[in-house]
Amino acid sequence: MAEVVVVYHSGYGHTQRMAQAVADGAGAELLAIDADGNLPEGGWETLNAADAIIMGSPTYMGNISWQFKKFADASSRIWYTETWKDKLFAGFTNSSALNGDKASTLNYLFTLAMQHGGIWVSQGVLPSNSKAAQRNDANYLGSYSGAVAQSPTDAGANEMLPGDLENARNFGKRVAGVAGRFQRN
Repeated sequence: MAEVVVVYHSGYGHTQRMAQAVADGAGAELLAIDADGNLPEGGWETLNAADAIIMGSPTYMGNISWQFKKFADASSRIWYTETWKDKLFAGFTNSSALNGDKASTLNYLFTLAMQHGGIWVSQGVLPSNSKAAQRNDANYLGSYSGAVAQSPTDAGANEMLPGDLENARNFGKRVAGVAGRFQRN
């Protein structure tokens, strides 16, 4: 079975809840970036050993959180040795607005993965965009490049929509399935 790691930062708990759903779908290990932008002890080794790295950050002001950026900048040591070259990568985000410029965050995660020589795994699911679609349907927000969710600013993490969390679980399952097909011997 492929080793999948979900590395994420969460400011208010919404991205953490989404990260847990992605990890549940992928059978992945969670690796939280703390409030100071640091990984726990052994975190770099865990990422180095992974077959796939799924990255998650809230979308703040149209991009990743500063804590995730600190982690990304610290990964330059890994970049220099090409340790993550040919690993699978994927990404997810949550913001308070329906659009919220989540695509900018996913684009940043994609660019980071490409700088590391990675292979990106898309969402791989059609959006719920028929007249009968409801906001709680999986992929109602219509993202192709990664999983996205929306949480109002006055809603707690426990109020996230089940459809967004189902979408996150399905995304994790997809990444794990692709990783299994690419798994190194």
